Amino acid sequence: MLVKIKPGADLSGAEREFVECLRSFPTTGVALLDFEVGDHGARQVDAVILTPRGITVADIKGFRRRQSGILNIPADGPWTISAEPADLDEENSGNPVDHLEHSVHAVKTSLEQALIDPGHICGAVALVPFRGVAVRPARTNLRPGMDIVVANARDATELRIYLEGFSAGPRSWTADRVFGACDALGVAEKPSRAELLADGFDAVQPEAPMPSAREVRQHAIPAPLPPSRRQTTAGWVVFAVALLGMVVVLIGIANSLAHDSARPAEPETTTTSVTPSPPPYRPIECWPFQTNC
Repeated sequence: MLVKIKPGADLSGAEREFVECLRSFPTTGVALLDFEVGDHGARQVDAVILTPRGITVADIKGFRRRQSGILNIPADGPWTISAEPADLDEENSGNPVDHLEHSVHAVKTSLEQALIDPGHICGAVALVPFRGVAVRPARTNLRPGMDIVVANARDATELRIYLEGFSAGPRSWTADRVFGACDALGVAEKPSRAELLADGFDAVQPEAPMPSAREVRQHAIPAPLPPSRRQTTAGWVVFAVALLGMVVVLIGIANSLAHDSARPAEPETTTTSVTPSPPPYRPIECWPFQTNC
């Protein structure tokens, strides 16, 4: 990775350690360190890293003493390491994440004023502890598009993974676009076009890759196979059996209708029943002490 530093810049120990990490990476990219952006150099930016897939702004933080443990990053309040305040070598007023967000905004505005579409710009707080000290953040995501990474020259794996994966977009940053972005940011020590090409930047933006013939065949809908001779014969047999069954059913229905129409109608007989009338009422004369009376 190419690293360009402003002539006469007074880098801190953490920034020099950060530069050593970047120069050891085989990743294609250019890092611009210690320059001012905005009107009349309104904001100091620690580092801007341009890769073929995007831009990230880094705010570099070192330590005044050896501290190890879990880094806690509250939404409001000072950062702590193992319940102790993080003794950073550069104390800025306010939240470090707010400072990083303002730097990202300043870089984006400077590029847009030069009619360069920067797309989405990421940001990262780069913590550089003393060598041999282990610092692990409780969470790596600070805000959407802003992360925190910990790295020094002995353990720069997290930083390398971040730089190789912070942007998953296409390779839209060619050597000419990077060169124009350096001019827009007012970088005094900028890389040449030959250096950018030698580092791995494209001369022209590559076209979207066309799918290979093998991929097209894999995703194409296969045409239906023609039926075999055995399948054709079985189909005709099933059709003939179904047709014969329909004929038998129709013959049975026709025979039933013919028998019903040929049978003579039987005469209807009616029977009447006479209800007998009750016998006439005859009064019975009863005598004293007569039974059944």
